[in-house]
Amino acid sequence: MAMGMMRVATLCFFLLVAFGSSTAKVEEENPEFWRLQAQKTLQAALDRKLNTNVAKNILFFLGDGMGITTYTAARILKGQLQNQTGEETVMTMDTFPHVGLAKTYSVDFQVPDSAATATAYLCGVKTNLNTLAVNAAARNGICKSQKGNEVTSILKWAKDAGKSVGIVTTTRVQHATPAASYAHSASRKWYSDADLPASAKRDGCTDIASQLLNNTDIDVIIGGGRKYMTPQGTKDPEYPLDFSSRGKRQDGRNLISEWQSMKIGKVARYVWNKTEFDAVDPETTDYLMALFEPGDMRFEAERDPRMDPSIVETTEKAIRILRKNPKGFFLLVEGGRIDQAHHDGRASMALHEAVAFDYAIAKGLELTNEEETLTIVTADHSQPFTINGYAFRGGSILGKSPLWALDGLPYTTLLYGNGPGHKITGGKRPDIRKVDTKTKDYVQLSAVPMESATHGGEDVAVLARGPMSHLFHGVQEQNYIAHAMAYAACVGRDLRHCQESPVQTSTTPCAKRGHVVCFLKIHCLLRNRVPVLKQLQQLPSHSPAFRWR
Repeated sequence: MAMGMMRVATLCFFLLVAFGSSTAKVEEENPEFWRLQAQKTLQAALDRKLNTNVAKNILFFLGDGMGITTYTAARILKGQLQNQTGEETVMTMDTFPHVGLAKTYSVDFQVPDSAATATAYLCGVKTNLNTLAVNAAARNGICKSQKGNEVTSILKWAKDAGKSVGIVTTTRVQHATPAASYAHSASRKWYSDADLPASAKRDGCTDIASQLLNNTDIDVIIGGGRKYMTPQGTKDPEYPLDFSSRGKRQDGRNLISEWQSMKIGKVARYVWNKTEFDAVDPETTDYLMALFEPGDMRFEAERDPRMDPSIVETTEKAIRILRKNPKGFFLLVEGGRIDQAHHDGRASMALHEAVAFDYAIAKGLELTNEEETLTIVTADHSQPFTINGYAFRGGSILGKSPLWALDGLPYTTLLYGNGPGHKITGGKRPDIRKVDTKTKDYVQLSAVPMESATHGGEDVAVLARGPMSHLFHGVQEQNYIAHAMAYAACVGRDLRHCQESPVQTSTTPCAKRGHVVCFLKIHCLLRNRVPVLKQLQQLPSHSPAFRWR
């Protein structure tokens, strides 16, 4: 029986190879089509000039769980949603000229979590699983080990340099990725004080939500997470009858009210629904806290556009508020629910999240100037997610392989290595011939039974454009990302990119060092918008600084 099925499968494969797919475009059968396309790409690469400006702004887009497979599958889905075959679709992410890979392992695990990885790419230090913005000397869940081992993030470095800063996420704002930008915690799970064990309270640790107010003055905070901000039992304004949505805090604090009272003298808006959000005028708003759900925000495919804005809309609002600062801004935008859909084994949901994330990236580029804004797109880790099965060109990425397996049953193009989709009954896989695998709730089959899919451990892509984007190259440790961003923007410890001594007022030192050096000093000052007119006026007309050859 097994041999017979193997012969059938082999025959099917050769028939597929022999007859191929009828979806190929006529021009693609002409080799000149591909040669011309490659020549255009080559010439664009040859014509590209390095942007060595100092980055006034940093836009950091983080797709949680957006490994290479997710990236590729989302590209195909984006095209197919536009009635194209999909494979040749150009994502916004695809247009970034500089690409590298980041190694994602944590100090103690081969396959990481979002807390350890966020500490790496935001704080520049690798650490242990489940710990936030602390070094690897801290231990998961042990409060005492946290003290003295805190590390700060590029969000704080940017704020200390006078820039405006913000976080936008589709999860709760206390979740691992955004939390690593402002909190220090031996456990990523200490969302509110109700989550702190007695030992942690006794040893002086504080919850993540309270640190959102106390650690760094964040200008824009957008996401979910209302229930961690209000006293235990507080009814949620949107779901007053849902007990799981009610406030969690045991200390009686209302952090939303406290945040508002901290902003006296500033225009600070707190909103929880789209109507209020749309009414926020970026031009007159100094601070914005927008919490649209008690916990994580809704998946894009389930979002009520009357109540909750899209990630495109939240990204736009954040940028319009932050960019008023003449010193620039740092903005973290997380497509956080890509990961959560993958954990559920729901590929359609995950890919729709990734497509929405790509549209947010496009909006970010539209609202900023590439000459002064460094934009980074990356993932924290991947998922055990594969594209397989020799699907025809243009076949639905959410559909089934034209090949059947040795058990005589079909399988989907997208599969998981582990997760809730493991469904073996009587030693057989389920027959999905009559199952619509394209729905948002379909759970792809997985090889290993797990309540929730684990993460994957392979490298992730790092894409960059804008000032000093060429620094993002090759295969690097994930913690390199924070240092390269900081260097490009002249924040944090390494200020070599913009730190120059004042323009010389004496001709002798300039003469000794050469007029080129003096010219470069002036150029650097101009590039950083430092007033230099008075300094130039002090120079004698015969100064080498004026020899412009």
